[in-house]
Amino acid sequence: MRAQNGVEPFTHRCRVYFEDTDAGGIVYYVNYLKFMERARTERLRDLGFFQSTLAEEGLLFVVHSAEARYHAPAKLDDELLVSAEVIELNRASLRFRQQVRRAADDVLLCEGQFLVACVRADNLKPRAIPQALRAAFAEQAGAGLSDAGE
Repeated sequence: MRAQNGVEPFTHRCRVYFEDTDAGGIVYYVNYLKFMERARTERLRDLGFFQSTLAEEGLLFVVHSAEARYHAPAKLDDELLVSAEVIELNRASLRFRQQVRRAADDVLLCEGQFLVACVRADNLKPRAIPQALRAAFAEQAGAGLSDAGE
């Protein structure tokens, strides 16, 4: 799972639990979105930013739009590798490309893109992403990141 720019995307490992599956032991489709949300949160944490601290500072990230494609099912007890790669950095939003793969055989199970907006906690209106956070995302992405400016 290598990014086009040669930088390895951030990957979060997680396990499929009984609560994630339907009666047949297959992961319920909406749970892939939860796995991807956790990977985005862990990406922030890996960069040294915590959503709880950002919220205390009056900043929230909210999903503006989501797109997902399902390729193969995950099952109970599978270990998953969930990537979270920033592919576009705007003034007040980030676009993530994400994949969910089964760790045992690297099969692509689900992939998607998510536009995540930065908003003020008090009124949910867009606000600029703090410079330190922008710099951290830009540094981790290297030359492959587009800065659309917004």
